[in-house]
Amino acid sequence: MKKRVLITGAAGFLGSHLCDKFIAEDFHVIAMDNLITGDLKNIEHLFKLEAFEFYHHDITKFVHVPGKVDYILHFASPASPIDYLKIPIQTLKVGSLGTHNLLGLAKEKNARILIASTSEVYGDPLVHPQTEEYFGNVNTIGPRGVYDEAKRFQESITMAYHRFHGLETRIARIFNTYGPRMRLNDGRVIPAFIGQSLRGEDLTVFGDGMQTRSFCYVDDEVEGLYRLLLSDYPLPVNIGNPEEITILDFAKEIIKLTETEQKIVFKPLPQDDPMQREPDISKARKILNWEPKISREEGMKKTFEYFKNLSKEELFKSEHKDFSKHNR
Repeated sequence: MKKRVLITGAAGFLGSHLCDKFIAEDFHVIAMDNLITGDLKNIEHLFKLEAFEFYHHDITKFVHVPGKVDYILHFASPASPIDYLKIPIQTLKVGSLGTHNLLGLAKEKNARILIASTSEVYGDPLVHPQTEEYFGNVNTIGPRGVYDEAKRFQESITMAYHRFHGLETRIARIFNTYGPRMRLNDGRVIPAFIGQSLRGEDLTVFGDGMQTRSFCYVDDEVEGLYRLLLSDYPLPVNIGNPEEITILDFAKEIIKLTETEQKIVFKPLPQDDPMQREPDISKARKILNWEPKISREEGMKKTFEYFKNLSKEELFKSEHKDFSKHNR
């Protein structure tokens, strides 16, 4: 019989690519999403498959899955600032109550669980590049704290279940990831820059643009996550691309890629926006025999082609969802 894997946040960017990966690896995929930020179009191509099923469910409520479950991948959470600043309470709940529910399910099913943590647990780092041993520099009461602290709590309760209950757990600290199926208006730098280019708008750089990011193409990221799940290592592992670039230089790359003549305009830096992001992936190289293979040039070409094929309606629409019921 096929191994069965539950993927939460399955209709989101990373979650949907994970569904594709596990289907390709001959798993039976149980997808779960409440569709606050996810989109069914990301996984609709899988609906016809016998090895795929979808549950429209909020994991902050009780989670039940009939039958055996071999693996759980917890990717349910708003991941972009524009989302978690609009739904701060739901963001905290999915990282705490949702994680608790899934850890309980993993314990009940005797399943191995991988938790999607983030480089944001490092906050605005005082150590560079960031190693897994760095404890971080996070403003717990700042606007970004709802996401950062939700993920830090998520790691803590996961390790508590590992140590106290002997649960098989894995923790992935995910750095900036990009590729097809990102939402154009989710506020993250790559879709923001590409969207502005395609609409003929100036590119918006916050601060002086000297802050750095490290971008990992989604296929590389998914492969690293897959290897981590199947490894024997329970402590956090950075999964990201160590090639660092300033936001200003990246904006210039976008202008060259899109063959546009947009200007770069500067706006004030948001509160607690990290100034440096670069993963130390020594552990991933040693433990998982993994490192990114796809260059930023190649990955950005693929990503740009995806966004170029969006309809004008998708390109110009702005998202005005009513999130009030999710902030209770």
